[in-house]
Amino acid sequence: MPDKKKYKILVLIILISFISSYCFSQEIGKENVFYISLDDAIEFAYKNNDDIRIQEQQIEFAKASIIKARSRLLPKLNLGASFTHNNAVLGSSTTTGKKDPGIFTGYRNDNQLGLSLTDEVYTGGANIANLKRSKVELTAQEETLRFKKLLIEFEVKRLYYGLLLAYETERISRNLVDQAKMHYEDVKRRFEQGTSSKFDVLQSKVQVSKVMPELVKAVNSVDLITEELKKLIGINMFSKIILKDKLEQDVIEIKEKVFLSEAYINNPQMILKILGIDISKLDIKIARASGLPQIDASLNYNYRSNNWNNMFNSRHSNWSGGVAVTIPIFDAFSTKAKVEEAKARYAQTIIEKENLIDQLVVDIRRACLDLNEANTIIEYERDSIDEAREALKIANVSYDCGVGTNLDVLDAQVSLSVVDKNYVEGIYDYLMAKAFLDKTRGKETLKACLTADREKSHDEKKN
Repeated sequence: MPDKKKYKILVLIILISFISSYCFSQEIGKENVFYISLDDAIEFAYKNNDDIRIQEQQIEFAKASIIKARSRLLPKLNLGASFTHNNAVLGSSTTTGKKDPGIFTGYRNDNQLGLSLTDEVYTGGANIANLKRSKVELTAQEETLRFKKLLIEFEVKRLYYGLLLAYETERISRNLVDQAKMHYEDVKRRFEQGTSSKFDVLQSKVQVSKVMPELVKAVNSVDLITEELKKLIGINMFSKIILKDKLEQDVIEIKEKVFLSEAYINNPQMILKILGIDISKLDIKIARASGLPQIDASLNYNYRSNNWNNMFNSRHSNWSGGVAVTIPIFDAFSTKAKVEEAKARYAQTIIEKENLIDQLVVDIRRACLDLNEANTIIEYERDSIDEAREALKIANVSYDCGVGTNLDVLDAQVSLSVVDKNYVEGIYDYLMAKAFLDKTRGKETLKACLTADREKSHDEKKN
């Protein structure tokens, strides 16, 4: 009987494991389909990117730092209470007066309750400079977030446009393979009929073998870029994505000087360099403040008694107030060292800003040249595609009529494939040059789209 029970338990465990495995495989096999546009992909990346989430927390940290810096400028009010038991206290024969002499000589059971108000009246300007620095730091963290978003956006565009290009490359390679196969079958049929040579058959078969690897590479490229895009934007790797957009040229007017002006104003790196200069100036003020006089003020009001029930009356109350001034005489050149260090950082930030200005000039120039180059290629190849198709038709007809050669047909097929590929690659290069230009100008795609939608909605309401 025990063996029978063990057998039943074993069968039950195996059955449960089988059902669990089946359900898991069914869940894995489910294919969620996402239809995404470029804007959707960018929005997904914003939400799921860890660097952006970390930077958002940095902004919250900077906001808290402003509150902390502002608190240094406000007075502090504290409520204090204490109980002390003394083994012995100084005696007093004085029993009259407005104040209980015990307040001044002490009690065996000493109870105290009071308020204390303290304020840093003057710190050499350090507290005000710290507050200003915290506000500038918050702006710097917000610009850092924008910079990271622009980097993520550029990477999304690279993969999104890259996937569109991979689709087109696969289409071109597949067309070339299909044309080569059809031509090979046609030549083989002609050979069987005695109207084509064995050399033409072999040449056509070799052509199929030559173009097939390009198709395999194109298919693999589609799969690889798809997985990279899903990983970047945070979509489940077992899901399927379908792109809404097409690989189309979005022509813009090239205005190099305007682009450069926009980069000076909107590029987050440029703004960060300017903010870095402001922070360095404030650091100099903070460093100098440690060598200036410090003024603190305090005010205390408290009750002191040996009996809590008889605490709150005029005989048990007392107050004190005062001002403390500290004037540094010699700090072993500590302040001088801090100031010199802050000045060196200030000079460094100015050099970094000038270097970035030169780099922006180079980047804008490069983007404009790339746009011109890609646009020229697109214009030439756009017309050449129709001509290449016509040339292929003529080559096929000539070969059918016995006027043309088999090599003419194969060359025409390859030429059409090359021209078509150059055309789609030109569009990709143009879009990537525009994406690089937008990143350099500090132009955010989603923000621009939202602004355009608001303006469009406003115009519709107005009309």
